[in-house]
Amino acid sequence: MAIKNRRPTRRIKVGPVSIGGGGPVLVQSMTNTDTHDHEATLEQIRALAAAGCELVRVAVPDQQALPALKKIVAASPLPVIADIQFDYRLALGALEAGVVKLRINPGNIGGVQRVKEVARAAKAHGAAIRVGVNAGSLPRKLLAEKKGDIVETMLAALEGQLRLLLDEGFEEIVVSLKSSMVTETIAACRAFAARWDFPQHLGVTEAGAGNRGLIKSAVGLGVLLAEGIGDTIRVSLTGDPVQEVTAAYEILKALSLRQRGPVIVSCPTCARCNLDLEELVAAVEEATAGIASPLHLAVMGCMVNGPGEAARADLGLAGGKNEGVIFRQGKIIRRVQKEELLSAFLEELNRLIAGGKNSFTP
Repeated sequence: MAIKNRRPTRRIKVGPVSIGGGGPVLVQSMTNTDTHDHEATLEQIRALAAAGCELVRVAVPDQQALPALKKIVAASPLPVIADIQFDYRLALGALEAGVVKLRINPGNIGGVQRVKEVARAAKAHGAAIRVGVNAGSLPRKLLAEKKGDIVETMLAALEGQLRLLLDEGFEEIVVSLKSSMVTETIAACRAFAARWDFPQHLGVTEAGAGNRGLIKSAVGLGVLLAEGIGDTIRVSLTGDPVQEVTAAYEILKALSLRQRGPVIVSCPTCARCNLDLEELVAAVEEATAGIASPLHLAVMGCMVNGPGEAARADLGLAGGKNEGVIFRQGKIIRRVQKEELLSAFLEELNRLIAGGKNSFTP
């Protein structure tokens, strides 16, 4: 059952794609290579694109990175967003390099005239701007005025920047309100959605590595997306950004907002399980990583959890003491020896998608 009541937002063009306006929630990531090394950065962008990433952000640390950025934009398979901190002149240079969107931070981009100059340049180049507020880089004076209230300061910083852009007649705006605290992120995004109709990019910043980062992001993004808030997402993780894309699609699939690749369910195991289910699940995940079809697959440890509780699966397997079964939508189609369970499952999966563009060789 999909989320039916998504918050209505404006549609913003970002190069060849659109954000908001009832369109799909887009998946975004950010490169962690040295931008000066355009070849390494492009290699990572291509890997992100292969994983399903739809927008990519690239940090612009200094003026020396701008020639490389121009090469990156020219060869990138994805729309490139320039991440700008501190120096508004980098935003102007990034626009000249051809980026389709800027990310600016109200906490450090500079004064009114600098913001207006960036807005005029973005308008001239047909680029969008994301006003990205981070709880960790709020203007100190504003924070003092709000008596240390992080959420209210985030909103005030964002709205102040919005009004500057709107005063310049610039409306191609996406916003984000991020904190490393999940509750602050949720509160700020909810409050903004109640006041404005600009599309929101969601993320829990500095979420961390591994399970910690995944869980914080899933909770924060999941709550907001379930409430119909959010038009693009990034799962911020320490490590390979390709993992961010995989995690983002898992969150969207869990809420039936996007379908890319198989949904794989597996049981937690108990005393009835007579096989190494963890190893089997890992093997199925690896073998099906290249499939884009939204198949529902089940890897179950026993006959109790097998055809019965996983009856909705397009294809599933269940282990037994000496043999296992392969089933489709609750009906057993093959019985095989336990050691042949994986190969038989992959054979049936190939039959299921044979002739299509998503067929594969295990």
